[in-house]
Amino acid sequence: MKKLIFIVLSVCILSTLEVIGQCNSEALTNQCIPKLAAGFNFLKSYKIEKGGKEYVEYSYVFTKGTQYMINICAPGQSTDGIVVSLYDSNRNKVATSKVNGQFISAIAYPCNTTGIYYIQYTFDGSTEYCGGSALGFKR
Repeated sequence: MKKLIFIVLSVCILSTLEVIGQCNSEALTNQCIPKLAAGFNFLKSYKIEKGGKEYVEYSYVFTKGTQYMINICAPGQSTDGIVVSLYDSNRNKVATSKVNGQFISAIAYPCNTTGIYYIQYTFDGSTEYCGGSALGFKR
């Protein structure tokens, strides 16, 4: 009986520790939505979890004449080394949230050409490798 209780308690403790160590990117994504700048309408949210990959990438069709904003939320106050970079359909980098070695929490991009754009998240000195992001637009 003591062995059974020990096993059950061990499983419960290990399960709790596993949950604590997991990324809660959904909660961070929900925090990002209200942080879009005034005048921007929410379009889509993105989970940022490294998961053994070098980067996390999503795509979205941007429309000419529309301004887009992408922000980053990470555990704590800063971006925790998460960098968002925006690439056009030809894979040319058109915007990034790392400027002169400084991490900024949002980028704005005035779209001049309709097409598929790639939103790429990388980790530069990140401790958590976890975050959320929101994409917004205004015309």
